[in-house]
Amino acid sequence: MATSMNLATWVQRNGRLRPDSPALAVGATVFATWAQWAATTRAIAGGLAVEYALGQGDRVAIVMRNRPEYLEALFGIWHAGLVAVPVNARLHPDEIAYILRHSGSRLVLTDPEHADDVAPLVTTVDDVQAAIVAPGADWARLCESAERALVDRCSDEPAWLFYTSGTTGRPKGATLTHGNLLMSSLSYFADIDVIGPDDSILHAAPLSHGSGLYGLPHIAKGAVSVIPTSGGVDGAEIAALIERWPGLSFFAAPTMVKRLASDPALRSADLGNLKTIIYGGAPMYLADLEMALVTFGPKLAQIYGQGESPMTITALPRAAHADREHPRWVAHMGSVGTTRTDVEVRIVDEQGAEVATGEPGEIVVRGEVVMSGYWQEPAATAETIRDGWLHTGDIGSFDSEGYLTLHDRSKDLIITGGMNVYPREVEETLLRHNGIRDVAVVGKPDSEWGEAIVAFVVPSDPAAPPETADLDASCLAALARYKRPKEYRFVDALPTNNYGKVVKRELRERLRAEPLPGH
Repeated sequence: MATSMNLATWVQRNGRLRPDSPALAVGATVFATWAQWAATTRAIAGGLAVEYALGQGDRVAIVMRNRPEYLEALFGIWHAGLVAVPVNARLHPDEIAYILRHSGSRLVLTDPEHADDVAPLVTTVDDVQAAIVAPGADWARLCESAERALVDRCSDEPAWLFYTSGTTGRPKGATLTHGNLLMSSLSYFADIDVIGPDDSILHAAPLSHGSGLYGLPHIAKGAVSVIPTSGGVDGAEIAALIERWPGLSFFAAPTMVKRLASDPALRSADLGNLKTIIYGGAPMYLADLEMALVTFGPKLAQIYGQGESPMTITALPRAAHADREHPRWVAHMGSVGTTRTDVEVRIVDEQGAEVATGEPGEIVVRGEVVMSGYWQEPAATAETIRDGWLHTGDIGSFDSEGYLTLHDRSKDLIITGGMNVYPREVEETLLRHNGIRDVAVVGKPDSEWGEAIVAFVVPSDPAAPPETADLDASCLAALARYKRPKEYRFVDALPTNNYGKVVKRELRERLRAEPLPGH
């Protein structure tokens, strides 16, 4: 039986317990105390319910860069009993429109940087009644609405639709309930870090993804959420913010960790206030990890998870990074750690039978943290969650100590700069070009981005292949910039098996055989 649980209660509790303590900050400056954030949350909830006539379970999308209004919006949505749809603000307008349409979002909360992209969608996406720009006049009026009491929600009711690319090239909305997000936060306390009200979290990575999820346990315990003024990853700025805010943690993709570890500003900074850097979402080369440990000290913790099991499958904590005397330290650093407290993890064969220690197979997971399913996608849900187990599509193996090593990710997924890209949506875009007969997109190991997107192209006319600039333009007209291939390779044919299916493994192996720049 589901229990009552609304995550927005955290902000209200902290508003009573620590009314004058900083809750939200921009750079070094306090943006709101806990009492102020709690009042704003109640007002936003009241405005959403009265002015926009939204009722329990209605969806509200957030298309913003990182800013304090993002978190105000998120908890205002929850306070009103609504479902948040955080959207990656770097997506192409057509991709944003698809998510709004698929989720049935009734309202979009955006910012001045994205207003021009979002505003036209009000007239083209049926369910969307308005786009509110924050900050702006409509947002100010929303924040001054009559306050609303917290709306009860059950732990099994949706809180966050986490849209992640799927193998079909269309994103799917992993339905994360209040209970899922509560369990994810409790697991953070159990396996990653203890958080106190004098700590802080820096949101340099997108709030729509990992940084937002890791922000939740910090908000639960009354820590301050800090938004960098630059809105991104700047070494000098981060160094200054570490000095300003005690007990500071942040989430970063391995490419971000590598860049920051080599930044002169951080290498010479006083990092005494740095608490934890949580990294994950892509492989991290041992040489890069060792450099990061030199710069930051043993303050790194790795996580392995998916949006469907919000960043909660295994973990490699700070203590493991610090234990250099362990005879298997190198092997541990090459793993993604051990099973988290709140889940069971198995390695299974194609028939679903558990394999022996050391044998590779598909990673499956179950626990209260696993999503309830894909939004409006019963077939995809049934394919992914079978007999109570989430099938990750990732291949890995456990060693005798229980450390999990990833051998390959989902068959086609490319992770570049910490962002997920599924090749099919890039391929479908390129195949609309008249100069392309066939194409296969794969990831190539890259020392800066983790993986670089490479398109193997069979031109329609081998004597006159299309210009790469023209192909770039085709991609940028339909896809987010980070999904554009870094390289095009023109070939006579793609490798296929007996059934005519392209064997991407051969293409990946061809690329992996090449020297990795910088290593």
